[in-house]
Amino acid sequence: MTHTVVLMGTPQFAVPILEALVADDNYDVLAVVTQPDRPQGRKHILTPSPVKVAALAHKLPVLQPEKIAGSSEMAQIINWQPDFIITAAFGQFLPTKLLAAAQIAAVNTHASLLPKYRGGAPVHYAIMNGDNETGVSIMYMVKEMDAGDVIDVVKVPITSTDNVGTMFDKLSFAGRDLLLATLPKIAAGNISPVKQAIDDVTFSPNIPHDKQNLNFEVETAKQLDWHVRGLYPTHPAYVQVAGQRIKITQVQPLDETTTQPAGYVVEKNKKELKIAAANHTVLRVLRLQPAGKSEMPIQAYLNGAGKAYVVGQPWAEKIKNER
Repeated sequence: MTHTVVLMGTPQFAVPILEALVADDNYDVLAVVTQPDRPQGRKHILTPSPVKVAALAHKLPVLQPEKIAGSSEMAQIINWQPDFIITAAFGQFLPTKLLAAAQIAAVNTHASLLPKYRGGAPVHYAIMNGDNETGVSIMYMVKEMDAGDVIDVVKVPITSTDNVGTMFDKLSFAGRDLLLATLPKIAAGNISPVKQAIDDVTFSPNIPHDKQNLNFEVETAKQLDWHVRGLYPTHPAYVQVAGQRIKITQVQPLDETTTQPAGYVVEKNKKELKIAAANHTVLRVLRLQPAGKSEMPIQAYLNGAGKAYVVGQPWAEKIKNER
């Protein structure tokens, strides 16, 4: 039996799921719902979401409501009465009336081990908090954000070199496989959903601008490494150096200590820049992006603007929180 599906998703995370549903004869994707095209880059070029690009490649109908609630697109989906409504990082709340249109189930593919990290940036916070693992949860959708009963989960390790980009790649395929294994069980009623433990709920709100600031006086080298990897490449972390903002894209915490004040240069040569962090720890900067320039390895920076810095000199300036 072929089940009809409406898939709702926006970033690359949802693309493997769409591709798998299209390739599987057990499913008929009626339409894809995604966020409207948004301006991107310095030239603010209107750009479609990765899910829209994939959907158009398969000649699927694409719906892009600015707000799904009360829209003509919502009315169309309700009229279709699809067997499944599936979301994967769609980016909008779905009204109860829309969820009820699913004849079998409305389910969400969420990139965390619920009830941990409900919200829009679960992968970011898992890495920034130094977690050793995260995963994907398949859950029933309810009106409250990521609060539905959990149908199944898969765990995925976070390595010391993973960042948001690499983890999203891993989780997108893990989520695809879990969803495709779970949908037939849902259709057959062969599942035992688990209610989320309220006391264990944590949240991962969208990344605010001031979360990108690196604070060498407060964060140890290891915490700065988590912070950088937990924001790259979607919201690169930054420091202020000589009044100029520099994005920090790759670092390495070292098994060293220093007596230099936090934010000061510990060691510098043509190939290496080490900066003091909190608790006398030491951070090696590997890649960065000065204002108005492309991302570069530390060697290129040290051959240019970085030449001016010497051991014992302040490098990372304290930045006041920006709201």
